[in-house]
Amino acid sequence: MDTNTNRPAPRLDVIGLVTADMAASLAFYRLLGLDVPPGAESAPHVEVTLPGGTRMLWDTEETVRSYDPDWTRPTGGDRVALAFRCADPGQVDAVYESLTAAGHRARLKPWDAVWGQRYAVMLDPDGAAVSLYADREPAA
Repeated sequence: MDTNTNRPAPRLDVIGLVTADMAASLAFYRLLGLDVPPGAESAPHVEVTLPGGTRMLWDTEETVRSYDPDWTRPTGGDRVALAFRCADPGQVDAVYESLTAAGHRARLKPWDAVWGQRYAVMLDPDGAAVSLYADREPAA
């Protein structure tokens, strides 16, 4: 709650990605199960609503430069990481295989992490880290 005005606190509404190649980025996230509309590849801006109501959107680099002419492509390490929960450890391996078979780059092959999850890290077409994970043991 915003105590100064009695308004609700701001809530996370959008996860936005800037992409150099809209078609490649949308193809990657479709393989992860996002319901991206057909034909969106040629659009400069694309939005989907995720379960729970949060939106994910993509903008081309050109679109971002149209309102922020000084924007430059980030370099260096990850600034934001996305993580997709899988149903079970086997699904982590299967999604990893599906993405690599489609030509996408892996950062870390699936492994059994010390914190109790099956874990893998892929790179989306723009180099952003996308984790895949599942609990190794069913929740108690």
